[in-house]
Amino acid sequence: MRLLPSWASPYPRHHLTSDLLAGIIVTILVIPQSLAYALLAGLPPQAGLYVAILPAIAYALFGSSMVQAVGPVAITSIMTWSVLTPIAAPGSPEYLALAAALALGSGLLLLACGLLRLGFLAQLLSRPVIAGFIAGSAVLIVLSQLKYLFAVHPAGSDAWRVIAALLAGGRLGVDTAIGVAAIAVLAFARLGLTGLLGKTGLKPASTAFIVRLAPLFVVLAGTALVVAQDLDLRHGVAVVGQVAAGLPGLALPLPDAGQWRQLALPIVLMALIGMVQNISMAQALAIRRRERINANAELVGLGAANLVAACSGGMPVGGGVSRSAVNVAAGAQTPLAGIVSACAMLAVVAGAAPLFARLPLAVLAASIIVAALSMIDLRALRQAWDYDRADGIAALGTAVGVFLLGIEAGIGLGILFSLATLLYRASTPHIAVIGRIPGSEHFRNVDRHAVETLPEALFLRIDESLFFGNLGAVEARLAGELEKAPATRDVVLIMSAVNRIDATAAEVLGDLNRDLGARAIRLHLAEIKGPVHDRLGRTPLLAELSGEVFLSVNDAYRALVR
Repeated sequence: MRLLPSWASPYPRHHLTSDLLAGIIVTILVIPQSLAYALLAGLPPQAGLYVAILPAIAYALFGSSMVQAVGPVAITSIMTWSVLTPIAAPGSPEYLALAAALALGSGLLLLACGLLRLGFLAQLLSRPVIAGFIAGSAVLIVLSQLKYLFAVHPAGSDAWRVIAALLAGGRLGVDTAIGVAAIAVLAFARLGLTGLLGKTGLKPASTAFIVRLAPLFVVLAGTALVVAQDLDLRHGVAVVGQVAAGLPGLALPLPDAGQWRQLALPIVLMALIGMVQNISMAQALAIRRRERINANAELVGLGAANLVAACSGGMPVGGGVSRSAVNVAAGAQTPLAGIVSACAMLAVVAGAAPLFARLPLAVLAASIIVAALSMIDLRALRQAWDYDRADGIAALGTAVGVFLLGIEAGIGLGILFSLATLLYRASTPHIAVIGRIPGSEHFRNVDRHAVETLPEALFLRIDESLFFGNLGAVEARLAGELEKAPATRDVVLIMSAVNRIDATAAEVLGDLNRDLGARAIRLHLAEIKGPVHDRLGRTPLLAELSGEVFLSVNDAYRALVR
């Protein structure tokens, strides 16, 4: 039995310096993010620091990606807040226990999926649906943070109540000024600072590092401003408050049966979203580095990370896009960088956590808002719409569903849209009348190419498997073509794209053979795939077929030339 992960046995020593530096840099840069995402999840700020320790180590030991970084992420944080606020008050002992139970349940489910080799489930949601879900979630994230800028207290977590609270009681104040200023600085860092620094002659790596320091700079500047002017005491600026010092305690949350029933669906959805996001991000990083990942190992690593997160911080974790980007930009080469980052975060928690007590919440909200807005991929949504209206509708429907109905209903809509799109496409197959390109043995669509056809023969290619849901479309198209060509005496169904024929379709083909025979029209089949032919051999169709079964379309064409 191997005690060490493959990347550590043996460890490439020439990567040691890069991994050590990357781990320390990542820790420094993601401290504001860790605090912010705990705030987004409705948990004490130190929870975000806690779950950047043991979960990072667990993923490094069991995951397969060399550079993906695991910790608190925006999607799992907003899902935690959205799911739990209707059940318990954020920050209450019950809320903390339920958040830990979410991490525990999703961790167990992910671990089980990885051990049972169910990594393919990550493909259940299409990319347009994922893009729509993330866009809708990003809007919810932005709305959830406006309360820190306008000093409101919504009665619920849904978008409508937040908007109503903002319209009814939102006010401008010092918090607003701090938050808007922080948003402006962070937005400039993302959009304009890179070009400005590039003009000074800095190398791209140095420029990227300075840009990534912007959130830390904003946090330090905001804290210094509050301390220097006593804004929390004189103007009531909301601050983080006491951050518990010391190491997190280890405790296993065990909800009762009623709580498990309440959390069952959210746990499944959180595991599914975490699965898709983690594997997608790991694959993207692996492709860029010319490496390979193991989807099942990714699920085991993510499951293990959530299990230890439940016991040490009580906050669900995932593979973070921005966290991983920082890890790569800092020069990480192996998962040792994640372990170094965890150890560095341990030192921060043990001694430096109280320094964040007077950090203004408006600054953390600003960092969350800017990060959330960057998650909205308008290009992907536009491409989905331009490429396929069904995919575009699925993406937009998911985004609107998440925003209007909430995350759980939005994901459900996304899955329904995905399945509906598949069913629609399968039930409306592309069917082409084809002919021969002159002087060749190649056959193409008569509507796209100048081809030769036989006057008394109809060659019809069906570009979809045949099942009970699309037989009506096939019969209608065949009837329409026969009406246009009443002199037809032979119909050749080209089955090169048919991978499967269900029992209903086999019976309908038999009925079609008899109906055409009654009209003195022979039915032929061409280019049947082996498995399909084997199944049809168990039915009366092939024995009763009025025509022939041809190996190729060209064989059928030559046989029917009169």
